[in-house]
Amino acid sequence: MSAQVEAVRWPGPGDAFDKDCPARAVLDHVTSKWAVLVLVALSRDELRFSALRREVGGVSEKMLAQTLRTLESDGFVDRVVATTAPPQVTYSLTELGRGLTEHLAGLIGWINDRVPEVVAARG
Repeated sequence: MSAQVEAVRWPGPGDAFDKDCPARAVLDHVTSKWAVLVLVALSRDELRFSALRREVGGVSEKMLAQTLRTLESDGFVDRVVATTAPPQVTYSLTELGRGLTEHLAGLIGWINDRVPEVVAARG
């Protein structure tokens, strides 16, 4: 868990509607545009940084690195460094990340399916 999320030890299940609950930080972390796309991309396969950046079109190197650090510190993403020259870093989902991504993949699918309706609603 990240320091932001772990700042308060919560006694039981989270309540995202409670302003003091650590669930708020988790919600913030996993619902950012880049986090959703990174998590869903990693649900397909483990990826190295450059491949992940290509998969998530438009993300800057800085934003991808920041997103991966946050997701790793919250326990959703695993980072493995191979002792090669140069070192190769591979990212994959943890069990916690796979559970979360099952829900996010459905959201991405729903959004992709409804894009024509949303665009039409905009006028």
